[in-house]
Amino acid sequence: MWERIEERLLLLELLTKGGARRRKSQESAFDWLSELPWTARTPRRDELDLVETSRQEVAGLLDRVWPQWRLEQVELLVLGAPPTPAGWRRLEDHRRARTVPVLPDRLNKHSASAEVGPHSKSTLTASRAEALGGAEVADDGVVRIRPALGMRAERAGRSVELDALVEVLGELGVSDRALRDGLCLRGPLDAVLLVENLGPWRDMPRPDGWLLAHVPGWNTATVRRFLSMLGEVPVFHFGDLDPNGVRIYRHLREHCRSLRWFVPELWRNHLDRALRREWPEGLSLRGAPQLVRELAAQGLWLEQEPLTFEPGLEEALGLALRGPALGS
Repeated sequence: MWERIEERLLLLELLTKGGARRRKSQESAFDWLSELPWTARTPRRDELDLVETSRQEVAGLLDRVWPQWRLEQVELLVLGAPPTPAGWRRLEDHRRARTVPVLPDRLNKHSASAEVGPHSKSTLTASRAEALGGAEVADDGVVRIRPALGMRAERAGRSVELDALVEVLGELGVSDRALRDGLCLRGPLDAVLLVENLGPWRDMPRPDGWLLAHVPGWNTATVRRFLSMLGEVPVFHFGDLDPNGVRIYRHLREHCRSLRWFVPELWRNHLDRALRREWPEGLSLRGAPQLVRELAAQGLWLEQEPLTFEPGLEEALGLALRGPALGS
């Protein structure tokens, strides 16, 4: 007991505020104190009051388990932060903000969090972001693409033909930072196909005039920036016909309202390979293609891999491009 700062803070809160609340991170200390004559229960089961005649005992315990508590208390008071776990986090953020080194104009979000937060995966709150001194925080995602023939990349007055790069590299990665710095893709482009799974994205024959982009899941910040750069070109999503595939489509459509759901009828050629799996109750299928609703009703999932080399796939994409939008 008392090794953790959250536990010691409960003692400080009890002493300075005359009472303390139960919090998940302080449950053990709260339960321990509730059994002592130093505290009294209140009408609220998750609160304790300090018995005034026991103030010296609480201060003595603090002296033993947290010798510098008076200095820490002053820092909290100066900052206007309460003696609670949230207040302590605010104090730690304030301390880190005073020691932030000179930073570049742009840095990765995890590098930023490591400088102004407790660790690289910590949330970059508004106050922590302010400590960065105006540095731009980047996701540093990459969109893997197979561009349409004849496209070129332009940035800062320079232009590169993409066909030659693909011949050498096999595929291209468009970085978040390049997009932030004004990268544009130009040239003949009829439509974009967002492909959920790596195999189909890499192996399916690329239809003339189409750009194929690999979008494997929920981390779509860079692909959204990529689509904004392309302008008004039609965009289709091609993924698994299962609950997660539906969720990914809906997530993408929140950021790309014109997104169409590519669910060709030729998928019925592969119903014998469907997986028998349940669909969760409450998953909205409003506006979903007929095949998706049928699969949900029958408890079946379809993976997109069997369509990778389907002879009618290119024709189906052409029909989708000329037809009405599906999905909502």
